[in-house]
Amino acid sequence: MKMQYIIERKRDGKELSRDEIEFLVRGIADGTIPDYQISAWAMAVYFQGMKQRETRDLALAMAYSGEVMDLSPVEGVKVDKHSTGGVGDKTTLVVIPLVAAAGVPVAKMSGRGLGHTGGTIDKFASIPGFKVEQDYQSFVNQVKEFKAAVVSQSDNLVPADKRLYAIRDVTATIDSIPLIASSVMSKKIASGAEGIVLDVKVGRGAFMKSYEKAHHLAQAMIDIGRGAGRQVVALLSNMDQPLGNAVGNALEVKEAMDTLKGQGPSDLEQLSLELAAQMIVLGEKAASIEEARDLARASLKSGLGWGRWQRIVAAQGGKLDYSRPSYGLPEAAIKEKITAGKRAYVERLDALEVGQAAMLLGAGRERLGDTIDHAVGIELFKKQGDLVEAGDTLALIHANDPVRLETARRVLLDAYHFSDKAAEKKPLIIETIS
Repeated sequence: MKMQYIIERKRDGKELSRDEIEFLVRGIADGTIPDYQISAWAMAVYFQGMKQRETRDLALAMAYSGEVMDLSPVEGVKVDKHSTGGVGDKTTLVVIPLVAAAGVPVAKMSGRGLGHTGGTIDKFASIPGFKVEQDYQSFVNQVKEFKAAVVSQSDNLVPADKRLYAIRDVTATIDSIPLIASSVMSKKIASGAEGIVLDVKVGRGAFMKSYEKAHHLAQAMIDIGRGAGRQVVALLSNMDQPLGNAVGNALEVKEAMDTLKGQGPSDLEQLSLELAAQMIVLGEKAASIEEARDLARASLKSGLGWGRWQRIVAAQGGKLDYSRPSYGLPEAAIKEKITAGKRAYVERLDALEVGQAAMLLGAGRERLGDTIDHAVGIELFKKQGDLVEAGDTLALIHANDPVRLETARRVLLDAYHFSDKAAEKKPLIIETIS
């Protein structure tokens, strides 16, 4: 079998066989296929796409290209969630303790953030002392004891996807639904999850800007999961404006903790409860979504979720001071208000530009090797539909570098769009696909 032939077939829009896909993935993983041929194949996929069966075969081949987590020592149905990436999306930090408190085991392996969307591991890494790396046995033992653990992905997990993603990143082939779907689901399958809840973001701050593309991606991932014997549910959620009020790693951790105490923003609480409910159903701790919502809400209101959060953080070495408003998280040296110039309604708050402003402050990375500043970010005080008076605070920038602050300020101001009339708010949860 020759790689040139596989490239040629995909270039001409033909369907690749399972054997051809498995040959391709083996060559990506072991380095026998050179980067230039992988790049040519990825570009052919970008233009020609892949059939459902091809996409599923690609995901499964990548999932088994390296280490596969064995979670059989953990009792119960193991569940996981994945977000396709959004601005201010810290739902995982809220959802995991709520689901664990309901008795559903969550063995969470996450990656670091890239671009304007934050990574879950980066958020947890902003907690002083928190260990984002654990060996297999420690990871499993923690899930058995506390029903939850969060660790960074092993270097041996899905090696084919790691190499393919790095090539896609520099060849303008990131935005391909078959390649996105197979990348996401290969990691979830290799991580050992039996039930998977997907939060597919739609809008300006998401990778999928349109409903049609987001729906297509959700369906592709569901098909892969079911083909691998997993139960999968997908939510399409609005990402035209940031989720919650905090953007930036430590700021988002603080907001997640506030939410677990019942003091968080309503949109973050709403989406977190819905994701938790779907996970509880897949974990077979509720017979219906209505019962699961009640369980998730009870975990929040009773403080069980908050208590579980503290136990998870302590188990992984995290040191927080719960008596302080900042919880002992890193704080930026400079805090600057952005104020409104006149009386108006916020017609639109562009999630992409807010995310870019936070990235300019140092909260995100352009390449996976870049260093981020956990303390910096943005607090939003006014969002779409809010009435503001002249002099009202729109946002508070947390910065450590005056030069970065100046650049981020300009981008953040451009993110706000005003009108004389209140804008109609779009629903946060657009659709559930199950």
